[in-house]
This record gives sequence, structure tokens and C-alpha cells, in this order.
Amino acid sequence: MRSPTHARYRVVALATGLGMITYLDRACIATLAPGIVRDLGLTTVQMGYVFTVFQLAYALFEIPTAWWADRKGTRSVLSRIVLWWSCLTAATGAAFSYPVLLAVRFLFGMGEAGAWPCIARTFSRWVPARERGTVQGIFFAGAHMVGGLTPTLVLSLLPFLSWREIFVCFGTVGFLWTALWHTWFRDDPAEHPAVDAAELQLILSERPVDIGRPAGLNYWRTLVASRNMRALCVMYIPNCMIFYFCITWLPTYLKQRHGFDATSLGIFAGLPLIVSMPGDLLGGVVTDRLVSRYGLRVGRCALGSVAYVLAGLAMVTAAYTSTPVLAALLIAAATGLTMFTLGAAWGTVIEVGRDHVGVVGATMNSVGNLAAMLNPLIVAYSVQWFGNWNLPLYLMGVLFFVGAYCWTVVDPARPVFDERPVAAHRV
Repeated sequence: MRSPTHARYRVVALATGLGMITYLDRACIATLAPGIVRDLGLTTVQMGYVFTVFQLAYALFEIPTAWWADRKGTRSVLSRIVLWWSCLTAATGAAFSYPVLLAVRFLFGMGEAGAWPCIARTFSRWVPARERGTVQGIFFAGAHMVGGLTPTLVLSLLPFLSWREIFVCFGTVGFLWTALWHTWFRDDPAEHPAVDAAELQLILSERPVDIGRPAGLNYWRTLVASRNMRALCVMYIPNCMIFYFCITWLPTYLKQRHGFDATSLGIFAGLPLIVSMPGDLLGGVVTDRLVSRYGLRVGRCALGSVAYVLAGLAMVTAAYTSTPVLAALLIAAATGLTMFTLGAAWGTVIEVGRDHVGVVGATMNSVGNLAAMLNPLIVAYSVQWFGNWNLPLYLMGVLFFVGAYCWTVVDPARPVFDERPVAAHRV
């Protein structure tokens, strides 16, 4: 008997490529910031608002973009938003004043909003349940890898290109991806000529039947009233909190709180992102293996809860210890454990979102990002008012414990838009 085709793996490769581009375009501005500040005459505070305005737009427009994709399909929606943000990436290089830069970065955040929930929806249509955690792990690992390599890439280009030219070059990458995506991808595997009957049967046999779609205000009431939705949103807050701490205040924390020199700082400030990659991949594989053997509650929720408890203990201990290297290692371990849960988190989004996976994923991601916007201010005021770097770490530790409880509340077998429980499957 002929083995099934593997067109779905090309979809995973294209999706992972998109994740890489989002981090390339998003992360490059941090390394290019000194040149931007110099040429536009910005203050450090003004540059801080440039960073923040992206995150604000990203959080605000996640849900509308995902709602659009749930209705129109991800082929057209992703094509349009990648073209949008690629144009805005290139346009960043043309900014000639502070107000223009703020406007461009806000519009850029609008463009990137919804990209990852769109990918979750794509996986829900193309990837069998048994493989969802693994492919989510691959997706996040690719994004984190490029996020870690972007500073080195930018620094290697700066001797030859200006910061303006680098933005233009990076913007063209999205155009190339869009051309490939829109030409090859189809919203449903049944419509794709590269998918044979065996592969289609494999995908469809593990794809639950779509449930009815509430209309109008009732749609949003149902979303907000869902216990699963509320638990996922609160659960995702410490995930976003620790990520933004690592890419904003961690280097300053290590230097001022623990006195790391330049060499050690370069190593330990980048360590959380380095350990994130194996965390992504291993977590994706482990969650699928546990689901296959013990069911969804163990494979998704128990894994997430245990990892969060360990991450919370690591953060509390990092705040308590006065040993510099131990504190840095514990923060990296907590970050790695957090990323270990991403396959379970987004796999759960697919399972409880069903035909609404874009909106469900976007809601979870938006709440996490909106809460994480407060983290830089919490750190700044903790240091300014109390002279204390440890309070934010204790806070993140407590949030991880709250998140661990939320994992126990989540029921992956209960769709957000249908509160009747369904049988938990084993695959």
C-alpha cells in the first residue's frame, strides 16, 4: 500500500519561515536603535515609546485580524498582512522624524498582529492532532532561533549598509515569502493537488467536526463567558511577562543587581533565548507523546502546570539568591520551562478553538501581551521607588503559580463555543 504524501510538512516549513520573518523584522530595531537615536535626535525615553507603540498595536489588532482569518481563511489574510508589515518594515528606514517613526511602528504592529493565531488556524486545518504539539514546537523554535541570530546578522551588515538600508532589505524577505505562500498554499488540504487520499484521511480523521458559529454580540459573550478562555488568558500572562523581561531589562538587571562584566553579560543575557530553542522542540514532542499515551488532560494541562510550578520556583529562588551566576541560570531555566509549554498551550488553543482557533489564540495572546506591557514599568518603578530589582522577579514567580492553577482549570476536550464536554481523545 502506498504511504501517504507529506504535503502538510511543507505547510509547517512555510509557517516556520513566517515565524522567523516576524522575529527578524521585530527584533532588528533593538540593535539598530543607537543609529536611529543618533540620526533622528531621539532621547532614550522617546525610543522606549517607539518600542512600546509596536506592542500596543500588536495587542489591539490581534483579535480583529484573527476573526478575519477565521472567516476568510489564512491564505488570503496572511498574504495581505505579511505584505502590509513588510512594507512598513521598509518604511521604517524612511522615517525622518519622531512622530513619523511612531506612526510607522504602530502600523507595523497592526500588520504583525494576528500572524501567529493565523498559523494556529492553519495547523488546525492541516496537521493531525497527534502532531500538533510537535509542529508548534518547531514553529516557536524557528522564531526564537532567528530572534537570537538577528543581532549578529544586523551587526555584520552595519559596516556595509546604513540602518535605513537594512530595514529595506529585511522588508523584501516578506515579499518573497508571500509570493511562495499565496502560490502554493490552500486553506483546506482537500483542495491541494499535492495531498493524496491517504494523507487527507489522516488529517480529517483527527479533525473534529466544526460546531455552529454564534453571531453578533452573542459570539463575543460566549467567548468571554468560556471558562477555558479565561483560564488560558490568565495562564499566558507569565509567559509574556518573562519573555519581555528578557528582551528589555534582563541585561541591565544582570549588570546593576549582580555586577556582570561585559563578557559575562553577553553570555548570560542571551542564555534565556538559547535555552528556549530546545525547550520549544522538546516540549512539543513531549506533549504529543503524553497525549498519545495518557490523553489531553495529562499531555496538555499536567505538563503545563508542572512546568509552570518549576518556573515559578526558579524565579522566586533567583530573586532570593545573591549568587550572580545562579540567579542568571535560574532565570534562563524559568524561561526555558516557559517555552517548554508553548506546544501544549497552542495545541490546546487548536483543540478548544475548533473552527474559531484564530480568535481563541488571538485572545489568549492579546491578554498576555497587554499585561506584559506593564512589566517594563513595574521594573522601572520598583528600582526607582524602592531600589529593588527583586520585586519584579517575585511577582513573576507568583504569576507562574497562578498560571499553574489555571492549567488545572483548562479542559482541552471542551470547545470554547460549545460548553458541552466531549470525549477526550487518544491518538
